[in-house]
Amino acid sequence: MEEGKKYDNPQYSEDIIITQSEIHAAKPYLRGRTLTAALAFVAGTGFTLFGYDQGVMSALLTAGQFEKVFPQVVVDSSHPNHATLQSFVEIGCLVGALSNLWVGDRIGRRKTIVLGGIIMIIGAILQTTSFSYAQLVVARIITGLGNGLNTSTVPSYHAECSPASSRGSFIMLEGSLITFGIMISYVYFALFWAKGSSAQWRVPIALQILFAVIMIVGIFYLPESPRWLAKEGRNVEALAVICALEDKEHTDPSVQQTYLGIKEAVAAESRSATGKSAITEIFTGGPNQNFRRAALGVIIQCFQQITGINIITYYATLLFERLGLGDVDSRIIAACNGTEYFLASLVAIFLIDRIGRRRLMLFGSVGQTLTMVLLAILGSIDNSASQVVSSVLLFVFNSFFAVGWLGMTWLYPAEIVGLRIRAPANALATASNWTFNFMVVMVTGPSFNNISWRTYIVFAALNAFIIPVVYWFFPETAGRSLEDMDVVFALAYKEGVSPVQVSLRKDLPAAGTPEADEILGISDSSSEKRPREEQPL
Repeated sequence: MEEGKKYDNPQYSEDIIITQSEIHAAKPYLRGRTLTAALAFVAGTGFTLFGYDQGVMSALLTAGQFEKVFPQVVVDSSHPNHATLQSFVEIGCLVGALSNLWVGDRIGRRKTIVLGGIIMIIGAILQTTSFSYAQLVVARIITGLGNGLNTSTVPSYHAECSPASSRGSFIMLEGSLITFGIMISYVYFALFWAKGSSAQWRVPIALQILFAVIMIVGIFYLPESPRWLAKEGRNVEALAVICALEDKEHTDPSVQQTYLGIKEAVAAESRSATGKSAITEIFTGGPNQNFRRAALGVIIQCFQQITGINIITYYATLLFERLGLGDVDSRIIAACNGTEYFLASLVAIFLIDRIGRRRLMLFGSVGQTLTMVLLAILGSIDNSASQVVSSVLLFVFNSFFAVGWLGMTWLYPAEIVGLRIRAPANALATASNWTFNFMVVMVTGPSFNNISWRTYIVFAALNAFIIPVVYWFFPETAGRSLEDMDVVFALAYKEGVSPVQVSLRKDLPAAGTPEADEILGISDSSSEKRPREEQPL
């Protein structure tokens, strides 16, 4: 007789008996550390592609051959900034992210990432073969569509496949790989001297295809998210993936705890479901606090963009030229800036799970505010010495942002919302990122042309505004499973207190325990017992 495991709960409509043979049949290709490393590699490749696309276009905007083929990008009195071309990819990203409102939960995390990768390949091919500005614009929008799908899916997928103890480090690694992509985009500099050939800009753009192919091929060897599988009722596959991720048998208490926590989160959300779609349920309150949680994801993505980071990301070369550097020197310093940006981002990987999300966000915001104030002061002085210090401060700003906000805004939205609304809520959060990205890119050029150094005052004020909002309204998610956050918000609602206060408690019951069930409203009494193991008849 084959040994099995019975997972049941008084609130479930039927008992679920899962046997070893079923789990074996559903097991993923990879397991344990190999699977964890592969997940990090594939997710990281997606964000490297994201960073590379940002960085390479920034470098190409003033390339001689690029301006020759596309004279519309030349800065002159009739076309005073590059914002128009840069903003087209944001439009595509916005549409791609919003499409995940319907696509993400319908086809799953893996297929969404594959779809995004294929669309980015099509966009990259069209960009590489462009000979007209109209084709380039369409190609940038198509690339953005794929990028929007990926950036709204990859963090959720990786978070749903990561343990609570190291989830922050894994997602912050993705943030670091955005800057790694920006850094390697300066491979363009090796082709800067090919001034007589369009290879000067076509080859760097074409390299995007390589990253997309690696991501697509890699995803086929990875399992689907266990949370999405459980949500779809594919319990055997969900348990098999959890076993593979933790590299343990399905009888292990840790695997049981994780699986039951996920199943009970599904049960709690189904119990409180209004019968409406997950998109509509984003705008509901109650114990799940869906609207509040989705709003936090949208707001944190907005905050990332209004810090002013894209002043540097998109316009690094132009900024250094404005500070008095020559054509070649500005590119060398911009490349150094991208390299330092990447190195600074590595610090957050080691800090995020040790000191928590809130402290890093507050640290970054304070540092960014002070840096912007100094840039404004030095900009008003405007002599050779102030220009040198301003160049250094652009590096300093990058460092504060890399530690506090770079990866944070991809991690936090995936952690803060519940499973039922995670895909559409992250679609809205990512759409917020691209909307405000678009706004900043559009206004930065005209702002510097019209109010010059005073632009830094605007961003200093915005950074200062972020500090109290994070302190009062953003709960801590470090060290808790994704299902534990359901308990945090349900308990806060029950007691009529701020979720921030509850999130900082040390005695909160873990998801999957009878105490957590009672808070979530799954059981009427914590004294109800659930059999942990039985022999099937």
